[in-house]
Amino acid sequence: MANHLIPSMALLAALPSLPALAAEIPVPQVVLAIHGGTGDAKKEMTPELEKVLRADMERALKAGYESLQKGGSGLDAVEAAIRVLEDSPNFNAGKGAVFTHEGRNELDASIMEGKTLRAGAVAGVTVVKNPISAARAVMEKSKHVLLMGRGAEVFATKAGLEIVDPAYFWTERRWKDIQKVWKREAKPHDNKDPQAEVEAAPPHSWGTVGAVALDHDGNLAAGTSTGGMTNKMFGRVGDSPIIGAGTYADNGACAVSCTGHGEYFIRFAVAHDIASLVKYKGLNVAQAADEVVQKKLKPIEGEGGVIVLDAKGNYAASFNSEGLYRGYVTRDGKTHVALYEQ
Repeated sequence: MANHLIPSMALLAALPSLPALAAEIPVPQVVLAIHGGTGDAKKEMTPELEKVLRADMERALKAGYESLQKGGSGLDAVEAAIRVLEDSPNFNAGKGAVFTHEGRNELDASIMEGKTLRAGAVAGVTVVKNPISAARAVMEKSKHVLLMGRGAEVFATKAGLEIVDPAYFWTERRWKDIQKVWKREAKPHDNKDPQAEVEAAPPHSWGTVGAVALDHDGNLAAGTSTGGMTNKMFGRVGDSPIIGAGTYADNGACAVSCTGHGEYFIRFAVAHDIASLVKYKGLNVAQAADEVVQKKLKPIEGEGGVIVLDAKGNYAASFNSEGLYRGYVTRDGKTHVALYEQ
């Protein structure tokens, strides 16, 4: 294994309390990695659902890898992979988005490339089929970074992106989730049956999809897309469209995509913080990811996870939730997908 992948003894000595939940040595030769959110509680997983999830993630990895093989940029690969996940009803993004308190599907996404630090994002869109493509259009076809709501939708329409009826995003699974919440909220809060409230809540109230990529020119890219939190209040925006919170890419550091309880990821500027630890402290991607996810977020119950890829193709993931749906593909086309295992 290349020497640059092995942390020096001096560096390890300077960081004696780093947790060992992520691999001590990052996975090398990775060109694309994805995540599908923190997922449902493990006890809710069925063999049938697991099979479908793994197949969707394999398709996303294949789409991104094929883009790179054809000479596409990191941005192309990130967009291609995320679009596959957005089109699946099994993830909280695009087609599978959760419902807000008002019973709507409001979508957020962002994308960033590491060479020039260009970025684009959309928030609160309800008719754009693939928000990640809208985020890229904002980056490449406007002078802005973040557009929201109706303005973002009009922009996406003028940019020629596919527009759908809001009903497109309705899925029975997510509808049942919000109905459970409404039923719980309709009950008197007399604390007589606290277990009933626990059972009424959806198994997981947030989730996201994302990707990080390294292209043939050595440029990094990152993207994230989400439906937000189940039962989120009117106007709420999480970390996914916030550059530096849910998404970040810098060729001089790494590319990061996050998933989890967005309010914590915004407050701690998680994606940028991880990149800064790589860039300024010399941590490898596994150490930087754990430093933030395990040592900063976990103590304050900021649940979630991250995937991280540097410009040498070193990859790591870290999560403090029960699971993190994730996968990667190496330069030779070999893929790996994991859901709950460390």
